Amino acid sequence: VQLQASGGGLVQPGGSLRLSCAASGSNFRINSMGWYRHAPGEQRYLVGDFVTSGNRINYADSVKGRFTISRDNARNTLDLQMNNLEPEDTAIYSCNANIWTLGTGSQLYWGQGTQVTVSS
Repeated sequence: VQLQASGGGLVQPGGSLRLSCAASGSNFRINSMGWYRHAPGEQRYLVGDFVTSGNRINYADSVKGRFTISRDNARNTLDLQMNNLEPEDTAIYSCNANIWTLGTGSQLYWGQGTQVTVSS
C-alpha cells in the first residue's frame, strides 16, 4: 500500500488550499486516515482525521471552523480543505493511514510531506 499526497504551496493569509491523500494497492481496508503537520521548532501533531468505524471526523482545536476533512471511500482519498489560512499554519503536512492488508494485518503508513506556506 502506498499513500500519495498532493496539494500545498504558497498562499497569502486568509487564502485557501486543498490537500489530497490517496491510498493505492490491493486487498486493503482503511481503518483511519489523517493529516499531520510539523512546523519548525514544534512537534508534529494531528490536524484532523477520519475514522472509518462510525464515520467520525476529528479536528485539532487550532483548525476547527477553518479546515474541513472529506473522505471519498470509492477513491480511497482523504482531502483537507484549508480556508482562512494563517501564518501559523505554515508547516509540512503529511498524511497518515492505519490500513489493514491481507497477510500483514493493520499497519501505519505515511505519505510524503507537502509544504504549506502562508505568507504575504
